[in-house]
Amino acid sequence: MSEQETRPSYPEQFESERLIIRFPRPLEDAAQVNAGVLSSLDELIPWMPWARQPYNLEQQIESLEKARQESLEGADFRLLLFAKETGELVGSSGLHRINWKVRKFEIGYWAVTAHSGKGYITEAVERITQYCIEELQANRVEIRCDALNVKSAAVPKRLGFKLEGVLRKDDVDPNGDLRDTFVFAKVRGEEF
Repeated sequence: MSEQETRPSYPEQFESERLIIRFPRPLEDAAQVNAGVLSSLDELIPWMPWARQPYNLEQQIESLEKARQESLEGADFRLLLFAKETGELVGSSGLHRINWKVRKFEIGYWAVTAHSGKGYITEAVERITQYCIEELQANRVEIRCDALNVKSAAVPKRLGFKLEGVLRKDDVDPNGDLRDTFVFAKVRGEEF
């Protein structure tokens, strides 16, 4: 059976109580995404390697076009998070390291600084986990984060993900120092 045959069909937009969660629309979203990244660099740079060289608007459009194509192909999902009430971008998430045969997905996320601390990321991750289970028939959902990123690690803890381990000296920080990575997971038959 090919990978294409093992993938279910899936919606490219869904909602939580306060959020619209969807695949990118490059021309429509690029300005908000770019502004959100630029306004959040101080919080992003220590944890997100891609934030160390932010894009200009044209590069952001190209990035979102590529992300949309990868999302439609089921290779990697970029999910933008918009507040229902205002239409503002409050953050971004995604499903990475997708393995369709195992039905394994890794959730990543970041918040626009102006919307940080309002529970949007926890709400989004909870709903994206549900999306993985219901729409993508997940057997395993992971969240990985730097062991020093207290805010990021709090999200899976709040949502009942189990800390399965610490990958020691797994990556480097912006200064080139080695860092550890937490691996949290929920698996079919135990947590869902």
